[in-house]
Amino acid sequence: MLKKLFGFDPQETTVKTEILAGITTFLTMAYILAVNPDIMSATGMDKGALFTSTVLVSALATLVMSMLAKLPFALAPGMGINAFFAYTVCVEMGYSWQFALTAVFIEGIIFIILTITNLREAIVNAIPMTLKHAICAGIGLFIAFVGLQNAGIIVSNESTVVSLGTVTSGSGLLTVIGIVITSVLLIYKIKGALLLGILLTSIIGIPMGITQLAGIFSTPPSIEPILFQFDFSQIFSGEMLVVIFTFLFVDLFDTIGTLVGVSNKAGMLDEKGEIPHAKKAFMADAIGTTAGAILGSSTVTTFSESAAGVGAGGRTGLTSFTTAICFLLALFLAPLFLSIPSAATAPVLVVVGLMMISPIKRLDFEDYSESIPAFLCIIFMPLAYSISDGIVFGVISYVLINLLSKKYKKLTLSMYLLTLLFFVKFLI
Repeated sequence: MLKKLFGFDPQETTVKTEILAGITTFLTMAYILAVNPDIMSATGMDKGALFTSTVLVSALATLVMSMLAKLPFALAPGMGINAFFAYTVCVEMGYSWQFALTAVFIEGIIFIILTITNLREAIVNAIPMTLKHAICAGIGLFIAFVGLQNAGIIVSNESTVVSLGTVTSGSGLLTVIGIVITSVLLIYKIKGALLLGILLTSIIGIPMGITQLAGIFSTPPSIEPILFQFDFSQIFSGEMLVVIFTFLFVDLFDTIGTLVGVSNKAGMLDEKGEIPHAKKAFMADAIGTTAGAILGSSTVTTFSESAAGVGAGGRTGLTSFTTAICFLLALFLAPLFLSIPSAATAPVLVVVGLMMISPIKRLDFEDYSESIPAFLCIIFMPLAYSISDGIVFGVISYVLINLLSKKYKKLTLSMYLLTLLFFVKFLI
């Protein structure tokens, strides 16, 4: 039954490993339950309803991923794209949140069509293997940076953009302690080391005053204020087209980057560098985005924090199924789950960042036509704070460098078309 439902293979993994991996993934991305409502409420949307929406959308999309694609990846409203929704479309451009939700809904329908026609899968297959290794390494740096930032170890600085925060007290110190604890658990090959690291760090945070236990149970707020709230009066306007294209572009390449990177780390890519069940994985993303708009959510995407579950041994849909169940439990156990501080999940993101960067050793650093585009792809992800931008600069530089070096045989028509698409993105 487990094999039929989730692709579970007892020769490759165990039920215990998959469940622990699913819980680990959830705990590393549970911050979205607090952060997404906070960002989206800037539009005037009801914050309580946004919490319920975030939980339901994440659970639904992740369930589809677990049972349709049978892959250990979790989905939720994407960070970055939710900020674009709230601060750019609604606050800066002045459009209503109903207008923005309509754009997300249309984007989701377009994604379903693109997935059915295999276009999204074709884009993945067009990316050269060198860049697929680079994407995996870039995501490693990206999620490590996110973890350190969430913990307050890396902070903003007007002079240098970022700088070192406090590591001798507070969240910074707890994160350092957590990194040491998690590292030692991994070295001793303790089962469920990442999850155990999160729990132990959270417990240590109690006497430090960082882990604040706010209770266990709560009743989920009603989703009615943001349910089915669309505004189709401007669907043919140029502004709607620009917003839809931006949503499409960011979600498309964030999802591609995460799927490629985490699949690479899990050893799931085949000889051609293709992702198993890629079409079904993209369909889960498309369904999540479409249903999410109906439920009042911004664009749904595959989370790079899924790498934490893969790092904990997750390999099948049972991992993502467990994550989805955790999201549903969070509807009623929100105070308990949200008591786990960022300082307790940050160590796992840092350690998983190390795990993700390992494919960098497969790069040919002596061949600059390969290594320079790969390096740009890697470095732009954390510095631009965007997986999609890393892919953009990686592909554009790969095509231009090899074209000008007269290495035409390495380039395909699909790569030329991708490069053209990226240039159009910058023009818009």
